[in-house]
Amino acid sequence: MGSIWYPPEKLIETSNVKAFMNKHGIEKYQDLIRRSTEDIEWFWKTAVKELKVEWFSSYETVLDAAEIQWAKWFIGGKLNIAHNCIDKHVKSWRKNKIAFIWAGENGEERRYSYWDLYFEVNRFANALRSLGVKKGDTVALCIPMLPETVVALFGILRIGAVVVPIFSGYSPAAVSTRLRDAGSKVLITADGYYRRGRPVKLKEKVDEAVKAAQKVKTVVICKRMDIDIPLTKGRDLWWHELLADQLAECESEKMDSQAPALLLYTSGTTAKPKGTVISQVGTLLQSSKEIYFNLDLKDEDVFFWITDIGWMMGPWQLVGVQHLGGTHVIFEGAPDYPKPDRLWRMIAKLSVTALGGSATVFRMLKKYGNEYVEAHDLRSLRIFGNTGEAIDPDTWLWLHKTVGQERCPIINLSGGTEIFGCFLLPLPIMPLKPSTLGGPGLGMDIDVFDDKGKPVRGKVGYLVCKKPAPSMTRGFWRDPKRYIETYWSKWPNIWYHGDWASIDEDNFWFLHGRADDVIKVAGKRIGPAEIESILNQHSAVYESACIGVPHEVKGEEVLCLVVPKPGYDTNQELRDELVGEVVRLMGKPFRPRDISFVGDLPRTRSGKIMRRLMRAVLLGKELGDTSALENPKALEEIARVA
Repeated sequence: MGSIWYPPEKLIETSNVKAFMNKHGIEKYQDLIRRSTEDIEWFWKTAVKELKVEWFSSYETVLDAAEIQWAKWFIGGKLNIAHNCIDKHVKSWRKNKIAFIWAGENGEERRYSYWDLYFEVNRFANALRSLGVKKGDTVALCIPMLPETVVALFGILRIGAVVVPIFSGYSPAAVSTRLRDAGSKVLITADGYYRRGRPVKLKEKVDEAVKAAQKVKTVVICKRMDIDIPLTKGRDLWWHELLADQLAECESEKMDSQAPALLLYTSGTTAKPKGTVISQVGTLLQSSKEIYFNLDLKDEDVFFWITDIGWMMGPWQLVGVQHLGGTHVIFEGAPDYPKPDRLWRMIAKLSVTALGGSATVFRMLKKYGNEYVEAHDLRSLRIFGNTGEAIDPDTWLWLHKTVGQERCPIINLSGGTEIFGCFLLPLPIMPLKPSTLGGPGLGMDIDVFDDKGKPVRGKVGYLVCKKPAPSMTRGFWRDPKRYIETYWSKWPNIWYHGDWASIDEDNFWFLHGRADDVIKVAGKRIGPAEIESILNQHSAVYESACIGVPHEVKGEEVLCLVVPKPGYDTNQELRDELVGEVVRLMGKPFRPRDISFVGDLPRTRSGKIMRRLMRAVLLGKELGDTSALENPKALEEIARVA
């Protein structure tokens, strides 16, 4: 399909990236991408100035890549993330500007200016120090998106401790695994929260996790719901009581640029999650670079990503937007509750300009019908973002045409927790095709390799990174060997990311799923997303997922699970029709062995479909790490239909 969206001249001329190009004498965005990826030292040094990073001590050298796996950035530099995200704005005209807006599921709303946040963060930072937390210690956050969540994150960073975000929807076992591995002695949580009208008693789950972890000495509890909860004497402290007498002044720790700031856990195929270590400078630069250049954040914008602090995109939004002095929205609950139009209502009320989420969320909202979108004034929107998984063309077009009225570029992101950002994403001044990721992010030297480690164009290959970036994980927490084996062992000095990608004849980049999800039929490789896009365009299909299963002759054959839309008969006629569509558009070699109808697909809360778990269930194999799974009953249903 040809380019469907061309950026209007006004968008191009007023964009942050165009102003940057003009400043450096660069005429075309292709030239900017090329220069930034060929000369990464020039780009990142220049980006530091453009993004107005404030240093306590200037760096001496931009990059030491003698060992690419352990590359060092901005050597000798001292800085602090909380200082850059709060203090420098308090000293400017932005001190009374709204830093963030919190929307509760029950209709509550709270707004914090940068000045408000400055005082609350200082008080919390002093509280942590009173508990004995020191520079380099890990502090865990097992808490939903609340105002205290923002305060806690920046308070931890202010004193030079390491933030360990843990998804509040995890099971006690999953929480305890991360607490134990991180060695956190302090845990921040809440009494509970609301989810689809139901009170979730978080503290009870945390108690079970803490008991199993056996390392946590102090649990600080935010009072969200004012419910009776069990308190352990000598361990549990109420947030409001702990902060009551704390001073509102706290000096920021001067942190080495390579010191750890975030310890983010990402699930693996084994039982043990991977603890990725993101540096101070990497955390600050990667998120703000992407939000500034690719999502074009300006002072008047209101930024809203549908995410959670327990996923990478939560800290990414908080740090990135606030480093730039912007305003962002965080919320409790689900985007379609109490009514299917909750998200559209929030956008209209808060004048949201940048909306991001996952393809799964957008598909969910699409199924309710266009009337919910059309009932609200969404003219404030000017840019979209998608991450977590590839977005199918049908959902891309719906977001583009129905929600954005063909005004807004869709910035389709792909990267990972282990780089705290993106390898691929478009610039807002680029033309776009449905579902494209545009091309390499600025400063990210990305390529697509074949099996022999050679660049390939016009067909599917492995997504790789050929040069270091500031936000690449500083290894796995206490497990450097596993880090090297995971990302650096396929080809010498090449980061192997595990995604399946392609670059078409017009130089547009696309993803085709995880490499370990790729289906190989009689020697022919195909990404599951390609078949799923065909199925998802059928009027009877809400969502689908495809995997490869063993075949004695072909090696593998295609098996599809389909979630039908309400009101459609899931009979053999529909099954045959869907198989026929795949054959018609993909060819007979990729004819699905079977199509099974299910009520839901296994997914994480952030929306990623877990094909690895589908395959394990269908083949009777060990499930491995299931801690990120939101809906275990989906696996039970798959086991029944298998």
